[in-house]
Amino acid sequence: MTYLYETHLHTSQVSACAISRGREYIPAYKALGYAGIIVTDHFVHGNSRLSRGLSWKEWVNHFCRGYEEAREAGKQQALDVFFGWEETFDGDDYLVYGLDKGWLLEHPEAAHWNRREQYETVQFYGGCVVHAHPFRQHYYIDTIHLAPQCVDAVEAANAGNEEASYDALAMSYARALGLPVTAGTDIHSVRQLQGLACPFGVYLDRKMSGIEDYVAAIKGKTLGGLQMSPGRCASTGHERVSLPVDIRDKDDRSTGRDLLELLGSG
Repeated sequence: MTYLYETHLHTSQVSACAISRGREYIPAYKALGYAGIIVTDHFVHGNSRLSRGLSWKEWVNHFCRGYEEAREAGKQQALDVFFGWEETFDGDDYLVYGLDKGWLLEHPEAAHWNRREQYETVQFYGGCVVHAHPFRQHYYIDTIHLAPQCVDAVEAANAGNEEASYDALAMSYARALGLPVTAGTDIHSVRQLQGLACPFGVYLDRKMSGIEDYVAAIKGKTLGGLQMSPGRCASTGHERVSLPVDIRDKDDRSTGRDLLELLGSG
């Protein structure tokens, strides 16, 4: 038996780009047979609707409201809800799993991390970092930044990507690095579920009792598989990157390395 989880979800209480509240997702995902969802609202430097003028304690309390509402609704409807977030640097986004509200309240320095600091700190406290939609090419992105030594996995399939070629590139990137791959709907509104051939997600062989189970599956490379549209990550050999690519080292410094070299040699 396998269990299906949504790994990338935004609520309107926190993410400025989202339309649906946390509680509104619960019946829809329950009806689709998901075992649970992970709320990953936009963090400090992402597309958040929260005021930067709040104290850290106030900010964290507001930041968790979408998740907390979804969690309470999930308890009533037997759908598990877990906590994570999505942080942004220079147009590149990272999904962070394994740290909770209590941890955030005690660590205001999280608002000032660079990529290396994010990865090392999350690792130290038992979490993991997944590079979200690494090859997305959109109007607000002027350079694709890759930090292969600062992630535990790659989100290879993202339903929010406008072109499947972005997912094919992400899959090739993950394979070159030997990293596990995830899939997520990157959902901002319940209505999105109606327009998809299938929502995206990750299968696990065991039901999650806490977010640490997802972290363990990523780090142990024991994910049970991906749910996504057929052929979504399949390469045609014609995928192209129209933006400059900045590949960074473990210290979050630009290397000048070529993308084709990276994809060819890992």
